[in-house]
Amino acid sequence: MKKKILNILKYVSFLGLGVFLVWWSLQQIPADKWKDFRAAFSTAKYGLLIPVFFILIFSHVLRALRWKMLMLPMGYSPSLTNTFFAVMIGYLANLAVPRLGEVLKCTILAKYEHVPAEKLVGTIVAERAFDVLCLALVFLLAFAFQFEIIGDYGISLLKRLFIGTSGNFDVSKFAIIIAVIIVAIFALRMLFKKFSNFPLIVAIRKILKGIWQGIVSVKDLKQKWQFIGASLGIWAMYLLGTWVGFNGTAGTAGLSIEIAVSALAFASVGMIVTPGGIGAYAFLLAKILQQNGVPFEIGFANGTLQWFAQFLIIIFAGFVSLGLLPYYNKKKKKHEEAGNNPTKNTNT
Repeated sequence: MKKKILNILKYVSFLGLGVFLVWWSLQQIPADKWKDFRAAFSTAKYGLLIPVFFILIFSHVLRALRWKMLMLPMGYSPSLTNTFFAVMIGYLANLAVPRLGEVLKCTILAKYEHVPAEKLVGTIVAERAFDVLCLALVFLLAFAFQFEIIGDYGISLLKRLFIGTSGNFDVSKFAIIIAVIIVAIFALRMLFKKFSNFPLIVAIRKILKGIWQGIVSVKDLKQKWQFIGASLGIWAMYLLGTWVGFNGTAGTAGLSIEIAVSALAFASVGMIVTPGGIGAYAFLLAKILQQNGVPFEIGFANGTLQWFAQFLIIIFAGFVSLGLLPYYNKKKKKHEEAGNNPTKNTNT
């Protein structure tokens, strides 16, 4: 019960941050620029939602394919269809409760493909690690292409994270984090050693073993280049979607691919800090476009439009996947049973 309350409070706080950023962003628009903000929406090219839909759906297919590759070294080969359904339902669940989708997509494959959920958790951790590496690569490209334009803004954001109120490097933050990690490791080791036969400890050991197997499955991949290609492909689709999305509003149409790289890098951070990126995605994208000479109100309108397009895609594809999942598996089961049973003698 206590954990549930903490999760609710955590979600409400992050959602509150997102709502605050929406409000704060709107406050950044001068009174005489509101007409430009409204005009950006009234003249938006909503037809571009169609190509963006297919671009982002393809990125989700690549994500499902990459996840499937991580399961192969463990001896499991779920269908790509079920894996895709699980990914989309996971995204849908994350809109309601952050990280719920990670749990839900594991339970879906555990139910329909009989892959142990504890092992799938490890593959999720491995996936996230590669996404962090890909995001770091996007940031490197952004600074390589546009350091003179976005360098100062990026450095100022980093200073807010690592510099204290005195203006000096805040060592205490890192000291506290390191101390907590060390204490937690020693405490867990003592508990595991002292209560090694306790049912709860045995269950935790099983889960941790499954997670570790999922993580180390990366080194046993037989399709390493395909895995790398799928990872790069996912982010290439994100980049293409962002670039095409620029053409949705007047004032951002025709922006270069280099600007799209910078926008993707910073806006992706917004997808992490608030549920579904609400508020933060559009705000950070607008700030990057502002560094490139686009008025904040126009950039925020485009960012809001792009965020809303992604939101609609997840809602649509998530609910479709939720509806098709039992139907697909019912047909699949019937097909497998028909294949395993000998042909019945129909002669009378």
